Amino acid sequence: MVLGPGDDCAILVSSTKSLLITIDSMVEKVHFKCEWGTPEMLGAKALAVNLSDIAAMGGRATACVVNLAIRPGLDTGFFDALYRGLTKAAAAAGVAVAGGNITRASELAITVALLGEVDQQPLRRDSARPGDRIYVTGTVGDAALGLRILQNQVSAAGSVRNQLVKRFLQPTAQLGAGRKLARLKPPPAAIDISDGLWQDLGHVLERSGVGAQVDRTALPLSAAYRQVCGNSCDLALSGGEDYELLFCLRPRISEAELSRRLGVKVRCIGEITRDKRALLVDKTGEPSIVPMRGWDQLRAI
Repeated sequence: MVLGPGDDCAILVSSTKSLLITIDSMVEKVHFKCEWGTPEMLGAKALAVNLSDIAAMGGRATACVVNLAIRPGLDTGFFDALYRGLTKAAAAAGVAVAGGNITRASELAITVALLGEVDQQPLRRDSARPGDRIYVTGTVGDAALGLRILQNQVSAAGSVRNQLVKRFLQPTAQLGAGRKLARLKPPPAAIDISDGLWQDLGHVLERSGVGAQVDRTALPLSAAYRQVCGNSCDLALSGGEDYELLFCLRPRISEAELSRRLGVKVRCIGEITRDKRALLVDKTGEPSIVPMRGWDQLRAI
């Protein structure tokens, strides 16, 4: 960044690398409630959900601009704290906060537009091929369960509650794993899991013109998730807000070796097929067709 906040525009040095750009909004009463966490957490998450998009393309985030839609009832201390959380997260990711905008609104909304670049060929959703194995980083379903705890739909206590709620309030983008995936040849198809594993897998299948068979029993569920939900995988499949990576790769590297190379635990959950359907297999071995459901931003309209 040559010139940051204070002028009509920021000035950035141009790059010869592939440029990435993404934008995401968090709206009060849609994505969060202020009483669920601290303003610092809110600011950090507003950046993290964008960083996850950069991670899914195998990129490095460089600079962002922030738009705040501010409602009555929030003081300057709240926004000082929100920006502390955002700028701390930006510094950790090597992102310059280049400027932004403030406007009045009936509800608080935080919008971040994030730029990035990629050294290698960007990861895309349209390169999955029959025979590829389907992998997921980390665990899935925790954030969705944490949200339901905050909404008083599910009960949990102690460290289990704290772990699940933290996954919702303080997500971590898999930037390092994404960059390492982009160095593989050929680069795998990839997507970040924001709207639910099953729905986001569907985006990869649609763009690639392929199908998939997923082993329900192979889904990576945390001990905290299992303590609350047992072996039910409904939230793991469709809950969303995991911000893990789902990617499709030729089966030439073991799960353990792949985890070591990426620096994060990965789990193989299935395989890409020629048949343009998504099948879910349980312990009986009988496949079932499950609708590609997940978070739908327009569901309530």
